[in-house]
Amino acid sequence: MPTFDIVSKVDLQLLDNAINNAKKEILNRYDFSGSATTIELDKKSNNIMVTTENEMRIKAISDVIITRMMKQQIDPKCLDLSADVITSGNMLKKELKVKEGIDKETAKKLIKEIKDSKIKVETSIMNDQLRVSSKKIDDLQAVISIMRNFPSDIPLQYINMRA
Repeated sequence: MPTFDIVSKVDLQLLDNAINNAKKEILNRYDFSGSATTIELDKKSNNIMVTTENEMRIKAISDVIITRMMKQQIDPKCLDLSADVITSGNMLKKELKVKEGIDKETAKKLIKEIKDSKIKVETSIMNDQLRVSSKKIDDLQAVISIMRNFPSDIPLQYINMRA
């Protein structure tokens, strides 16, 4: 039976390249000269820690990171920018979380959208991904086209298409 998986993953090497390019750009910018700004990527916990002097610089750094991610073909929807700014002495810290995997609530929304389309497919939640199976490959391709038009707060990829 033909199947494919719907996942939400970020290529860590591309993300590392984007962060390194953002660091280089921040070092060369005039408005950051003499600043004690740091950007660190923790690959194990998928967090980006930004440390700088004021809120304006945190916003500028976030914009640079998003721009660099887009140039590396990484969807900026994978960043969670909602974390609060932490004050540490005269420095401010902000943690940007990189979202990976499909949570249960989003998975239920995706399954509901697939069922509402009346396409004869079966969906199942497997850890942090969805598996879609059908008797016809055309039905699977129709589901992919529906999911591409579905407004989601996380980037979705479609992998492991098996006939």
